[in-house]
Amino acid sequence: MEFNDIQKLMAEFEKSSTRELKIDDNDFHLYLSKNETSAAPVAPQAAAAPSAPAASAPAEPASSSASASSIKAPLVGTVYLQPKPNKPTFVKVGDKVQKGDVVCVIEAMKMLTEVKSDRDGVIKEINVENGDLVEFDQPLFTLTEG
Repeated sequence: MEFNDIQKLMAEFEKSSTRELKIDDNDFHLYLSKNETSAAPVAPQAAAAPSAPAASAPAEPASSSASASSIKAPLVGTVYLQPKPNKPTFVKVGDKVQKGDVVCVIEAMKMLTEVKSDRDGVIKEINVENGDLVEFDQPLFTLTEG
């Protein structure tokens, strides 16, 4: 693809209502995104795509889950709950985790980012499925003290 073609494509993309565009053709790769992210993510800006809400129970009243908290996605991308396809998951419901333990990875733009627990606790619920697209700050795991 010629540079002028890319410039025209970028101009048309800016005018359109499309939020992201990705073109992969042999050795040519182009990614355009209008999605904005908060200053909190440390990984490169990634594509946000509409995703179905995670299949989880409605939020319980605060009194029954007063000690529960969430481990949230630090960036937009694809979540992987296991290090490799044929390996066991990083964590499962009932596992005890300590601050700094890797609980999953998120892939964005061919880069993997480890998601680590920010506190000690027990995994009460896994709110996403392996391979799901996740949004920035989306709860991935529910953690209880223990």
